[in-house]
Amino acid sequence: MSYSDERLLGTPITLSNCDREPIHIPGAIQPYGFLLCLDEHTHHIVQASANTETYLGQPAESLIGRTLDRVLAPEQQAKVEGLFDTLGTAPQLLGVQLDGVAGQPYFKLIMHRYDEVLWLEFEPVEQLEGTTPDLSFLNAAMGQMLAAATVLEFCQHTVDQVRALTGFDRVAIYRFAADESGEVIAEAKRADLDPWLGIHYPATDIPQQARAMYLKNWLRFIPDAGYAPVPLVPVRNPASGRPPDMTYAVLRSVSPIHLEYLRNMGSGATMTISLIQEGKLWGMVTCHHLTPRLVSYELRDLCQFIGKTFSALLGSKELLDNTEYQLRISERQNELFEHVTVSGPANFVDGLCGHFPTIKDVFDCGGAAVCFNEEITTLGATPSRDQIRELLAWLQENAPQDVFSTSSYAALNPAGLAFRATASGIIAASLADAPGNYLLWFRPEQVRTVTWAGQNEKPQKLADGQIFLSPRQSFEAWKQLVENTAAPWKPVELEAVKDIRLRISDIRLKVFNELQAQARSLTRLNTELARSNDDLDSFAYVASHDLKEPLRGIHNYALFLLEDYADKLDEEGVHRLQTLVRLSQRMESLIESLLQLSRVGRAELELEKIDLNDLLEEVRDLLQLRFEETHTQLIVRHKLPTIMGDRIRIQEVFSNLFTNAMKYNDRPEKLIRVGEAPTDTFPELNRANFYVFYVQDNGIGIDARHQTNIFKLFKRLHTPEKYGGGTGAGLAIAKKMVEKHGGSLWVDSQPGQGATFYFTIPK
Repeated sequence: MSYSDERLLGTPITLSNCDREPIHIPGAIQPYGFLLCLDEHTHHIVQASANTETYLGQPAESLIGRTLDRVLAPEQQAKVEGLFDTLGTAPQLLGVQLDGVAGQPYFKLIMHRYDEVLWLEFEPVEQLEGTTPDLSFLNAAMGQMLAAATVLEFCQHTVDQVRALTGFDRVAIYRFAADESGEVIAEAKRADLDPWLGIHYPATDIPQQARAMYLKNWLRFIPDAGYAPVPLVPVRNPASGRPPDMTYAVLRSVSPIHLEYLRNMGSGATMTISLIQEGKLWGMVTCHHLTPRLVSYELRDLCQFIGKTFSALLGSKELLDNTEYQLRISERQNELFEHVTVSGPANFVDGLCGHFPTIKDVFDCGGAAVCFNEEITTLGATPSRDQIRELLAWLQENAPQDVFSTSSYAALNPAGLAFRATASGIIAASLADAPGNYLLWFRPEQVRTVTWAGQNEKPQKLADGQIFLSPRQSFEAWKQLVENTAAPWKPVELEAVKDIRLRISDIRLKVFNELQAQARSLTRLNTELARSNDDLDSFAYVASHDLKEPLRGIHNYALFLLEDYADKLDEEGVHRLQTLVRLSQRMESLIESLLQLSRVGRAELELEKIDLNDLLEEVRDLLQLRFEETHTQLIVRHKLPTIMGDRIRIQEVFSNLFTNAMKYNDRPEKLIRVGEAPTDTFPELNRANFYVFYVQDNGIGIDARHQTNIFKLFKRLHTPEKYGGGTGAGLAIAKKMVEKHGGSLWVDSQPGQGATFYFTIPK
């Protein structure tokens, strides 16, 4: 029997309305406790579960309209009613002793406020238990979760901890896919049970309204899947005329369909904890026991805390999970570019294919091909050359974009069935506007055997001429073959292809310059490269801007953990959190530098007349405190000219150079000299067209072999901790600002003898 609103109105649950079953208003509870619903204004009992006579010796009907004096002694009643004003949807726990109830003197009282009702749920216990969690266990659990290096390791620690806390026969983590089906990716179980690891379940197992409730209520508990629901008396709230919304009720009865589902699985008791990422259901911790099992409220609350902690840390673990693969791609890209550079413009195909790593080795694929000037060079498992030529013709007609990708080419072109074994998945990067010139990557058909728990459709029962929804009667796994489809391409792989394409586009420019000398083609390629650089600047700006907020969230959450739980963690746990805070701060500095660099590339200069003497006074004022702290003296050698430039950008150039001069100086008294270079210096420059300015310091100096590297983005000659840290972006930004003005920036220095930075500005 179901006490849902639809059943009360005489409408059965059918295949067509399963997703509309109102599971939040079942009008009934599970019988392992009893429930009283109070009017939030009068505090009179307006509804009670029908099993109060079992626990209190008083029928539910006799309690309606009465106050808590029928249940609690005056002292307990006053204590409970004193908490009513503080109640919200979050439950509050209180141990109470009922007045005159023999044999069951102690109850856990769980209270919350929702739907204009005060909810009082009573769970009987043998004796009044403390509510203090096991802090030593919690400390160890948090330490393991923080230390986990991959998502799967993170999940395994979580299921181990929940099973150790609760004693369930099986605890598993179930992760949702994009199509809302799910896969068991971690489990801790009794040794004699069959494994569920790797089993998939269809999306229909969890209806949409259940998913919505899982986002609101983090934990659901059924201690006995064979229970008979206990209705509320009356079922409808007299004030509203409808069953009350039981979304946050601990004792809420669940769908009879779900109970049958559990019995088909052989589960006698279950507990489920939501795992939520960015407001969406990422997965669930699901616990099963072969027989009924009552887990205390305190342990359930601790498991809910573990679920919320898991959800908060999940994003950082997924980021760590991808780091190793991303680093490998980046390293092999750099090696590949070195081969191409050494091979030279005329032999760039050999640079791509002749040495490890080749373009095939940069990321995971089955084969690759370079198609250039009607020549096809293949690597690994690829279609035949004739099939590749047919593919190139299809690409030119149907894929005008610079980078095209698919995981099922056969779904787009039936001709792809002929070579699906080697190339179901394809990435094609066109080499600028030259017809037929492409870089290709292939990924073979991944005939995936997906193990599903039961069939993908729920069987039907005929009853009184109606088709009713019924859970699957058998959980015997069946196989589903996914044909003509390769493993999907990852975003990091597509970004690597775009990067390689840009580098090869640059090489092609040189090839055309040397072999064909076609000015029109060179102009088109230069335009394309400029557009690509703009796209990269835009990407850097958007990426760095959008990363700041989640990074700040990670930083703040780590600080909250330190503030709230430092006394509960061991020294290693505290150290790990402190390391997380420090690393997030360092990453924020890097992102800020990247954002500043991208702004230089994106923003147009606002040229105006600038009196450099006034500008230097402004910079001096901005850095005055730093000058005083570091005992630095700024000397302007002589009056400087008035120039045409972007005031803010020129100010940033001087500021970056001054900051570096103070940072990389270990003398007790530091000097910075600023001036215009004499007209007879640098005869190679046309001094009629350029001003030459210098910033000179008496710091540690720079070895000649490093004087080019210091202008590279995020390139540091020292460890991050030495000389006050820093991101290694300041000189790169200054150089880009000067070049934006049409000038250049360089350094003259020897170790131990300070450094002189020169930069030119057009007159």
